[in-house]
Amino acid sequence: MNDIAFDIYKLSSEGFCCTQILLKLALEEEGKENKDLIKAVNGLCGGIGFSKRTCGVVTGGICILSLYAGKGEARESKGEAFNEMINEYMEWFEEEFESIECGDIVGAHVISDSEGNVSYPIKCGNILIKSYEKLQEILYKHEYDFGERE
Repeated sequence: MNDIAFDIYKLSSEGFCCTQILLKLALEEEGKENKDLIKAVNGLCGGIGFSKRTCGVVTGGICILSLYAGKGEARESKGEAFNEMINEYMEWFEEEFESIECGDIVGAHVISDSEGNVSYPIKCGNILIKSYEKLQEILYKHEYDFGERE
């Protein structure tokens, strides 16, 4: 098992969803934490509020690209390649996994217990790994140093 797979397993075991895991991995790469951001993306879990709509790995990936190339201050502009990066990621994701919808990708395999705790199938772990690697590739291609954000 590689380090990323172990980190994903560990974070999942701690109760974090796919969207949160993706953002936590990216922040850890920078040696940072952001509890507010991780809490904010909790609503994107399970296909936005567990509706099985847009996959949390899609929305989480867009959040990571936005951390690097998005607008964050009044006098700041989004990066030149911002929209291109997002489109590239979404097109790759849909081609790779044949949908961007959580329900289409994992079907009924997202399981909730009586307390609302969610467990994800191995399939989600593999999607996280491939997507995390693709996000790094896209950032490097557009001259962003993954893990080196200001």
